[in-house]
Amino acid sequence: MIDESDKSLFRNAVEQQKTIDKDSNNKSHSVKNKLNKPFEDYKYLYEPNITGSEPVIHFKLGLSPKIIKKMKQGNIGSTPSIDLHGHKIEEACQSLSRFIHFHSNERFIHIIHGKGYHSNNGLSIIKSQVVHYLKQHPQVLAFCSCPQDMGGTGAVFVHLRADV
Repeated sequence: MIDESDKSLFRNAVEQQKTIDKDSNNKSHSVKNKLNKPFEDYKYLYEPNITGSEPVIHFKLGLSPKIIKKMKQGNIGSTPSIDLHGHKIEEACQSLSRFIHFHSNERFIHIIHGKGYHSNNGLSIIKSQVVHYLKQHPQVLAFCSCPQDMGGTGAVFVHLRADV
């Protein structure tokens, strides 16, 4: 039996297919090609600045407070999820870029970064890097720590802009 995530993946792949206009100018093709690449213009953060137990929240001005409230409560339905436990900083950013690009048609995603229990001084480098990365990504409208039963401060829900 085919589960819902496979059906969704297939529908999204089929819906994103577009015919190519051979007579159009090359400039529009280069813009489309640029948008069809994962985000790569991010900076690394090598010094952690957030503790594992610290809740995080960030949103762009003009975003409805109702959306933030739904995210905080976990009332956003089924979301694709990525677990970054065990990743190095560079690997985490590359994985996030591919993950967000692949799920760019989704409204919300779930990122599990962990709390950094094995980190020095209680500061979590992967959590800090994820927050730093998400603030840079042009498709991210908001993110916040998850409810306790969905990862708590070791995970974030992210609200994505439709088709950047």
